[in-house]
Amino acid sequence: MTSNKKKFIDKLRNVKNLEIIESKSDVKRLSKDFYNYSPILTEKLEGCVADLVVRPSDHNAVKKVAEICWEFSIALTLRGSGTGNYGQAVPLFKGVVMQMSNFNKLEEFDPETGFVKVQSGCVMGELNKELEKYGRELRLLPSTWKTATIGGFVAGGSGGIGSIRWGFLRDPGNLIGLEAVTMNEKPALLTFDAEESEPLNHAYGTNGIITSLLLATDIKRKWYSIVIHCIEFEKTVEILKTLTSAAVDLKLGAILEEEIVEQMPTWFKSKFRGHKILIQSTLGGIHTIELICKKFKVESSLLGEEEKLVNGISEVVWNHTTLHMRSKDKNWTYLQMLLPVNNELEFINFFKKKWEKKILWHIEAVSQQGSPRLAALPVLKWNGEEELNEIIEDCKKLGAFIFNPHVLTVEGGGLGVVDADQVKAKLKFDPKGLLNPGKLEGWSIKEQFNI
Repeated sequence: MTSNKKKFIDKLRNVKNLEIIESKSDVKRLSKDFYNYSPILTEKLEGCVADLVVRPSDHNAVKKVAEICWEFSIALTLRGSGTGNYGQAVPLFKGVVMQMSNFNKLEEFDPETGFVKVQSGCVMGELNKELEKYGRELRLLPSTWKTATIGGFVAGGSGGIGSIRWGFLRDPGNLIGLEAVTMNEKPALLTFDAEESEPLNHAYGTNGIITSLLLATDIKRKWYSIVIHCIEFEKTVEILKTLTSAAVDLKLGAILEEEIVEQMPTWFKSKFRGHKILIQSTLGGIHTIELICKKFKVESSLLGEEEKLVNGISEVVWNHTTLHMRSKDKNWTYLQMLLPVNNELEFINFFKKKWEKKILWHIEAVSQQGSPRLAALPVLKWNGEEELNEIIEDCKKLGAFIFNPHVLTVEGGGLGVVDADQVKAKLKFDPKGLLNPGKLEGWSIKEQFNI
């Protein structure tokens, strides 16, 4: 151990309410997330492991870690449950991983607005149970909501179950505010309103240590799951678009191509064959959905209330679809995109003709700026980076907006361009560039971070 490293660790050991994890196996495990969905990221990130992991229990401990990392110019990477797929929580320059799992309290609930203030390390499944006491629920959920933390979702996610109604996390009205600790010589706990929070929303923890969030919630409803059976794939798209325009409450709307259905867990595929539309709606909405099915001359199966099902359709949508495909064959990977408006079928048919069964279609209904849109998370048979890039170029030429899950940066994974406000926030709150270095394209790496 170098003298510099020993001094650094000794200072950390003097911090109250701070657990320090140095076991090699634990540090390696807590330096990883689910980037292995991408063969490209697997190659790039396989050797990226922190020097140690810390787990603070109060704000003072967070500030002291930030202060010590500043003093020694040590990289600091934030982590929730590590359920991300883009390598958001993977340290590129070793240093320290700060796991926020002890920040797990619901701090306040406002019955007038439905706003909830919650600490960033709270698991979303547990948070939803707490909100149920107030007759509320989270608006947006990743497919990993049972284990993902709310801070990790806001910092590294974008949308999921609920996006059919509430759009994406960065849409105005979802995140009302947050609290974060700065990374500078004298770290401070600051409070940000909705506008001030925007640069920290979906920034991979590159410009502030989020300790709590103020979120809008929805009225708690009983959501019922129904599966619609279609012989023709084209009809699934037409029906889903019809449903998203109907006057019913929807929590989820997805399409799984027949070949994907065949690779889903036994409890699902044993019941169903062919192309499927998966819908969650209220019991009143189910009546309208069944009428629409009758109009299109297709059959449907009402599974019941989602929360009471042993296995619900929430387990086979969004990136859980990719998870199940990869459990059968690790050569499957995926893309994420918004399909072009009003010519979704022409777009998909182009790929069916050119790429055939190398691409299988998984579609999710979302809302963008209040308008219904179709997103897609197609699974791809991996045949090298060159072919992947060709598929991505085809998507772009035909009008799709790509959220590339095979890149490391905030911009490459979603924004597409450098966000000047994110860079300004990093300059102000992390002027040395110590927070999760290498993940923000608008901030150049000027030095190596090592202990």
